[in-house]
Amino acid sequence: MMRTKSEQSGLTLTEMVVVIAAMTILVAFGLPAVRALLHSFESQSGTKSMISAALATARAIAAKEQHYAGIRFQQALDGNQYMIFIIHDYEKTGLSSGFRVVEGVKPIKLPEGSGVTDKIVRVNHGDSAAAAEDITEESLIVDYLDDTNPLNLGPDGKNRNVTDMSAFSVIFSPAGRLVMREVRVRNRHGIYQPDNGVLNRVSRDDIFNSLVNIQNYEVGMFVQDDYADYGLGAETSRSGFVIYDKKRFEELDVQERFNYLNNMEVIYVNPYTGTIINNP
Repeated sequence: MMRTKSEQSGLTLTEMVVVIAAMTILVAFGLPAVRALLHSFESQSGTKSMISAALATARAIAAKEQHYAGIRFQQALDGNQYMIFIIHDYEKTGLSSGFRVVEGVKPIKLPEGSGVTDKIVRVNHGDSAAAAEDITEESLIVDYLDDTNPLNLGPDGKNRNVTDMSAFSVIFSPAGRLVMREVRVRNRHGIYQPDNGVLNRVSRDDIFNSLVNIQNYEVGMFVQDDYADYGLGAETSRSGFVIYDKKRFEELDVQERFNYLNNMEVIYVNPYTGTIINNP
């Protein structure tokens, strides 16, 4: 028996239009969330891969040069975080803990959306050379993330604890082993707080330099470890760190920031191979 036209299955044109419109709206609302989730995975995975490759390079440099060498994580004044290859050099830095940039190897910029931190804060925020030499430190607490507390702010008005946590080093011995040792990064001229306006304090180092030379003379990218009041001074090298989303971190309040960082997976470096240890 033949079915009548009214009995045939399917959708009318009007119904189809309504369905397509509803799907379009759902996709429009869902895409930003999906993109954000994918970006988060890609950003962390990509950052981890970059760090892994840089660690292998630093370990190779230590073995080749037969000096302690490693990676320095630090933000430039433009807010972007980099990996800088550093090597121990007492003769040029004048410091037993002194490290300088490896010649001929450029800093590597991390993805702009990613931040890397050790969650450890320097305690002495004095403005003297002695304060910069003091390696006293402690683990992050909630109060250190409060941007409204004057005690947390450096002379530039920024939270020096956040600056401090993004400036740390991973060091390898000449035998290729991960080591814990005191690190103070200074430029290859070894001048304490160089000033190109003063004859005997001139430094043209284009990587690590002083605040005044970077700001006034446009020489250098990163502030060397002479400024404890900004959160930059000698520290013990690290064996682990966390990778976080910088934009998300900036949008959170103090307690949420602390909880967010503490809930992030800690990434450790294998002390024998220098590779990243992935938690199961």
